[in-house]
Amino acid sequence: MTRWAPDAALRLEHAATELMEEQGYGPTTVPQIATRAGLTTRTFFRHFADKREVLFLRDREFPEVVARALADFPDDIAPSALVEQGLEVAVAPLEEWRDGVSRRRALVRSEDRLRERELLKSARLSDAVASALTSRGVATLDARLLAALSVVVFDTALDEWLDSTDGTPLASHLRATWIRVRSLSR
Repeated sequence: MTRWAPDAALRLEHAATELMEEQGYGPTTVPQIATRAGLTTRTFFRHFADKREVLFLRDREFPEVVARALADFPDDIAPSALVEQGLEVAVAPLEEWRDGVSRRRALVRSEDRLRERELLKSARLSDAVASALTSRGVATLDARLLAALSVVVFDTALDEWLDSTDGTPLASHLRATWIRVRSLSR
């Protein structure tokens, strides 16, 4: 087995997804994941705290990507437009991971422990958006409301994108979801 592999985390993610699809979340063990990836259990634990975390590898950075996207916009943009446009910029890289995101979503929906972890992911995204907004001078309550709304819009658009078969980009689903939310508040 390889002692050092630059792509170890991705190999572990792929192996875990395959095993969990084949035999379910519960029966899949860390040693099985490591073996399937051609790595050691010790290597697994260098990258992940437990087998739940391996399915959330790509979610580690997403809140930071969103926060950076929000920080890159001009100061004179309205908070709601900032969040809408910032999320749109941040989701662009997800287009190439559609299959993996879809497979992970199916696994998460099949297991309550993974759903719980998914909620933590959403909370971290909300915190990152709220923090980015308050650092730009948005009132704390307004930032928290927009951040919570942005997570609901993102999750809804993501589901719509993964359920669609027409090839519409995620950013388009995101825009359509924001439009729908605005129409409901009239």
